[in-house]
Amino acid sequence: MATVRIGISGWRYAPWRGVFYPKDLVQRDELKFASRRFRTIEINGSFYSLQSPDSYRQWYDDTPRGFVFAVKGPRFITHVKRLRDVDAPLANFFASGVLALREKLGPILWQFPPNFRFDADLMDAFFAQLPRTTRDAAALGRRHDAKLKKRAWLAVDRSRRLRHAVEIRHESFVDPAFVELLRKHGIGFVVADAAGKFPRYFDVTAAFVYVRLHGDIQLYASGYGEKALKAWARRASAWARGAQAAGDPRISRKAPPKRASRDVYVYFDNDAKVKAPGDAEALEKLVARHRASG
Repeated sequence: MATVRIGISGWRYAPWRGVFYPKDLVQRDELKFASRRFRTIEINGSFYSLQSPDSYRQWYDDTPRGFVFAVKGPRFITHVKRLRDVDAPLANFFASGVLALREKLGPILWQFPPNFRFDADLMDAFFAQLPRTTRDAAALGRRHDAKLKKRAWLAVDRSRRLRHAVEIRHESFVDPAFVELLRKHGIGFVVADAAGKFPRYFDVTAAFVYVRLHGDIQLYASGYGEKALKAWARRASAWARGAQAAGDPRISRKAPPKRASRDVYVYFDNDAKVKAPGDAEALEKLVARHRASG
């Protein structure tokens, strides 16, 4: 049976103290607290810089059994190198400690900047480079360069499947060829709701669905009302059944391969006014009701 995981993007936000986090909670215990409220959280720090094996091990230890992290791939690869000459940066990322998350390592998110245009050949080559198992990732990580300042982590307790998802922010990706490319490589298309600022489409391209909710009306700030949350609950429940909610816009007219079920990951990124935790908890309840009612 498919799993629907709903959580938050990041967990360390000063305005959340005294609102979501108890006032007397020490900062080092914030992840412990949040991971008991949600079954998944996006790691954002890995987007800005390579994290250390010690950090990943600590995050693993701080979270309960059955918890799953999504990990953001480095912006150095997507925003600075813009997918060109990324052999060493990819190796550095996968050697940086990501694999220390073991069975708690969920999807890896590759977020592209608003000025990054669709280039089929470039993205095809990048997708082909991405490791599909943790053993593949360890093998890639062994090719890290001297820029990996901290000790590399290449231990793998067992080979596990890796999932990759792509979030786009330029209209040039509204091209059926992009959807076909994702399906060719089994890469997830990120369904992103960003207050109308970025493309919002609902194509299913892999054996899972990845959703990022950045704000309904105001980017990163506004919360989701009951009507909006119910719509997202219907979508998540449909995806989990291997189906799609009717009426949502799609880039490609071609339907995805049929599946009996799909895992779903939903992350609220409307953190600026402490809306994300409450919205995530509300959506979790609505999805549970949908699934219980069949």
